[in-house]
Amino acid sequence: MDEAEMEAMAMSSGSSSIGEAVSGRGQNVPDEDDGLYYIPERRPSLDLGPSPMDTSQWLSVEKASSPVLSYWSMTSEERPDYMDDEDGSFTSIHLNRADSFSSCYSWDSDDCEKRTPKGKCKDDTVPEPSSMSEIIQDSNNIRHPSLTVAFIFKAICKTLGRLSKDDIKTFKTMLWKRYPQSFNTPPQGMDMVDLVDRLLECYSLEVSLQITKTLLEEIGKKTLVEYLQTLCIRNEVRHELSETLKRTYGEVCEDSAMQREERPFDDVFAKLNITSTCDNGPNIEHEVMTIEKLDSNRAEGKLLSTADILSAERLEHSNMKLMLITGVAGSGKSMAVRRLILDWIEERSHQHVSFLFPLPFRELKQFEGSNISLLEIIHTLYPPTKKLRDRDYRCEDCKIMFVFDGLDEYNGKLDFQNTELLSDHTDPTTLNVIVVNLLRGRLLYRGLFLVTSRPQIRRCIPWDTHYDEIDVRGFCDPEKDEYFRRRFQDPDQAARVIAHINSFKTLRIMCHLPLFCSLVADEYQHIFRGQGTQAELPRSITYMYTKLLLALTRQHRRFRAPDCSPDEERDFLMKLGKLALDMLEQGQFKITRSDWKEVGINEEEAVINSGLCTQYTTKPFVLIQERVFSFIHPTMQEYLAALYVFLTFRNQGKNTLGQQLKRKVRGMLKGHKAMELYKSAVDRSLLCEDGKLDIFLRFLFGMAIETNLELLQPFCTSSLQWPTVVEDATALIRKKIRENQYPDRNENLQHCLDELGVFGSEVVSS
Repeated sequence: MDEAEMEAMAMSSGSSSIGEAVSGRGQNVPDEDDGLYYIPERRPSLDLGPSPMDTSQWLSVEKASSPVLSYWSMTSEERPDYMDDEDGSFTSIHLNRADSFSSCYSWDSDDCEKRTPKGKCKDDTVPEPSSMSEIIQDSNNIRHPSLTVAFIFKAICKTLGRLSKDDIKTFKTMLWKRYPQSFNTPPQGMDMVDLVDRLLECYSLEVSLQITKTLLEEIGKKTLVEYLQTLCIRNEVRHELSETLKRTYGEVCEDSAMQREERPFDDVFAKLNITSTCDNGPNIEHEVMTIEKLDSNRAEGKLLSTADILSAERLEHSNMKLMLITGVAGSGKSMAVRRLILDWIEERSHQHVSFLFPLPFRELKQFEGSNISLLEIIHTLYPPTKKLRDRDYRCEDCKIMFVFDGLDEYNGKLDFQNTELLSDHTDPTTLNVIVVNLLRGRLLYRGLFLVTSRPQIRRCIPWDTHYDEIDVRGFCDPEKDEYFRRRFQDPDQAARVIAHINSFKTLRIMCHLPLFCSLVADEYQHIFRGQGTQAELPRSITYMYTKLLLALTRQHRRFRAPDCSPDEERDFLMKLGKLALDMLEQGQFKITRSDWKEVGINEEEAVINSGLCTQYTTKPFVLIQERVFSFIHPTMQEYLAALYVFLTFRNQGKNTLGQQLKRKVRGMLKGHKAMELYKSAVDRSLLCEDGKLDIFLRFLFGMAIETNLELLQPFCTSSLQWPTVVEDATALIRKKIRENQYPDRNENLQHCLDELGVFGSEVVSS
């Protein structure tokens, strides 16, 4: 192949598209939305033609006996005399432009600089000073892990892409003049991808960066040198931030009574049910009753994923930069946040966001009472961000997302009328001023803000603040099964758990709450570890509801109102339980403001602190809105009603259900024996044809078993012992079944036996 043919080939390849670059290292067309360039595949060794290669001008590499300076570029005039010493104390790489062939070698990896060592020949000649560059690299210099082929390729392409056509031409000319040994022919015909591709193939990542910076400086583009340096700094910060977040959010702890185990979040995560409409009310699916829909949005909202939250597509069609994620307690709001964070780290979504800073209110509480700026908070929680400059927080091409998880845990007063205005993230002030101005959208104009909270808190956001809102509603049916398959690594155990849960419809329904699923999985894992895979799983749902109650009112509540005494806690549950019982008897599931006043309950305590209730808005008429409350699920209302009846009888010896019986029947019940309570409850339940007390009755029987009594011990003020309550209650139920006065109620009585730990087959045999 003669010289003319080679030049023609180079020119023809230079006119090719990016997807058909000279390197042949990829045939994919770059994604225009990426904003950078595609990463070509590693190509084979350069084809230098059929003629034998002239090796007389190969690089001479001498073994270094001591480290040398990194990135040292000189001309021969600047080169010290000791570089020519015969002892070979330094490594020197001589780049000669006298030849027209490429001196690059095919490398197997980015940092594997495998040049064929060759002894220095006497015939080797030193090139003219104007035609030689020398780069010396410290062999002991450790590369920052953020410097990858993908990043360097994109960074250099993005930087050179800002040059004009004339500047690009000048850059290529200087590249050919300084480093001709890297090209077969002048690089003017090369497209951007091929040019950077060739540069990275012939030099290490650091040297490629240094060459780019040096040539840009020489053509007077110092702003682009600074821009390239900014990309490198941001990339380092992002890498270190990602490593920090991965350690914090990458694993979840499965905490059972016998063992504490951490597993990758990806291994246990199941897709959440996230809707674009709010005020949907609680999940009202019920095993026995058909409950009228409580929400105001009759039309189904659009299903969303965490990737849709403040996505690039969403931002293109809306200027909303504040999004509020609501949901009842235990519905998976924090799980959604964790999913979003990990997807950003793994570059699966939200790649239009340069930095993502989770700022949970649990962690922000440490700054209460101090004078501090938002920037100082970020530096404290994420030290690598100290490398960022002020302009990184203000420029358009550096999107920053702040995730404030758990606004309902913030105890500060959100006064939007009298709180001072704050627009500079570097100004020191109080935490309350920072939070208020964030919710007003005044702080960090170019920032994106994500806030999670229980529903009631949204009324605190000013009406003139522009924000979007989505609702997290837990798991749909397929995701319930998927969650347990992921939690139980043994497929046989997972299958047993799913089959067991499906056999109890109420248990299956309540598993729409991820928190409830987690409690169930923890309990069953404890049983398997202690008794083996074939162990019998509990048939009582009361025990799991009691664990949910304690998780909400104790474990989760301590972050919102930790100063509540046991007496205050018990008094609150008794008041809420009385309200639940009164509403249940009336077939009512909405709580109004007048209901709160009658029982003396603070709605903030019920909705935010305890999480047992939720808030939503209904529209009884076209132009009228009404804010109402309800329990997080109808079965939670039934459970609290049963808890109130049980504790009233145990602590005070009072049978609240006996008051509704006929006077003649009441006269027959003398004393306050345990069976008085259960006789009254069974009779009341059997008289309700709609079954509105069926689940209530199951809970009431389930509270008498020993394992449940141990959990309820903090709420019991009496030391009364009921050694035969399970046997007596079992006998009572069996008698009612044999009498068969209410045959359509026998199935529920069988479930009551399940709560007592007695199998239905035992009833038949008896």
